[in-house]
Amino acid sequence: MQEPDQLLSDLVSINSINPDLVPGSPGEAEIARYIAQWLERAGLEVQLIESASGRPNVVGAARGTGGGRMLLFNGHMDTVGVAGMPDAHQPRIDRAAGRLYGRGAYDMKGGLAACMLAIAEAKKQHLRGDVIFTGVVDEEYASAGTLDLAKRFHADAAIVAEFTELQLILAHRGFVWLEVETIGRAAHGSRPDLGLDAIARMGRVLTEMEKLDGRLRANPTHPLLGSGSLHASLIQGGQELSSYPERCLLSVERRTLPGETPEAVEAEFVRIIQEIQRSDPSFRAVLRRGIDRSPLETRADADIVRVLQAAAMQVLKRPLQISGVPFWTDAAILSAAGIPSVLFGPAGSGAHAVEEWVDLASVKTCAEIYLATAMSFCG
Repeated sequence: MQEPDQLLSDLVSINSINPDLVPGSPGEAEIARYIAQWLERAGLEVQLIESASGRPNVVGAARGTGGGRMLLFNGHMDTVGVAGMPDAHQPRIDRAAGRLYGRGAYDMKGGLAACMLAIAEAKKQHLRGDVIFTGVVDEEYASAGTLDLAKRFHADAAIVAEFTELQLILAHRGFVWLEVETIGRAAHGSRPDLGLDAIARMGRVLTEMEKLDGRLRANPTHPLLGSGSLHASLIQGGQELSSYPERCLLSVERRTLPGETPEAVEAEFVRIIQEIQRSDPSFRAVLRRGIDRSPLETRADADIVRVLQAAAMQVLKRPLQISGVPFWTDAAILSAAGIPSVLFGPAGSGAHAVEEWVDLASVKTCAEIYLATAMSFCG
């Protein structure tokens, strides 16, 4: 199998910063064209599918001879910004350490490169089932790419090539975003008899939130993920220093475990508001639920887990450590669409950080394990 160095260097050298994160950034169009051309040279069927204007997903297919199962490789092409990061898109290889540095090397162009190398080799094997690679847009913001493609394609299993330190990830947390708005009464700062302080009233909500977070984290219930969590993300309120604030708006993120629903999370906050109102009937607050994303949980006895572990034994001569990760990924979207999905990807450091690098040997190892998995799964 080809070494990943040049392919990964080419991917990192292309600026694919998500424009929804950093306005004015170029997005994924250039890297999508590069990947599409690379896959076409490898003999794959290739489509460019736009899920956001001017930002195409790449779909490459190694078609099987018929009668086999379909395996999906998935990875995102977009990156976060590069503030404080000199030469972010000039990849640098440290041969002594076996590392490639640059924005996106770890999160997650190393995984993309491994998928591309694997599917190019799978094409040569004349498997019975199809192997599909999707390079998707917008994972770092709203996951428009995978949300769209999950409606267009179905597979018998999926591997999402996020960085996992060569661990096999079967579970991760989801999240729910909420807004709480406390209502006061505007008045001159010299008239406490007329004014109601909405910001001070939000303090009661924050106090109860802190208690709830403490209860959640003191009661870990999931074997791979531990507990859910809760934090206040943003707060704003008031008009000027000399006035009682009429409103205060709090944005909240609740990280969820498998089995915890957005409705249950909303109910937690309804109870907080109701408890405050019982002690103070004048307390008024409005609760709004924003976007949510489901957690991931794939059964340890799922066929893709068994096949991937056998592939790891073939390549590494050992099974992969099974674990969970705290962050959310597109694997949850694929799982919700009925595709048993796992995370497995390279090692490195610096996701969203000023210094980012991926271990080159681990990229090649992933590609070899992806290929061995495809050969067994798709047969």
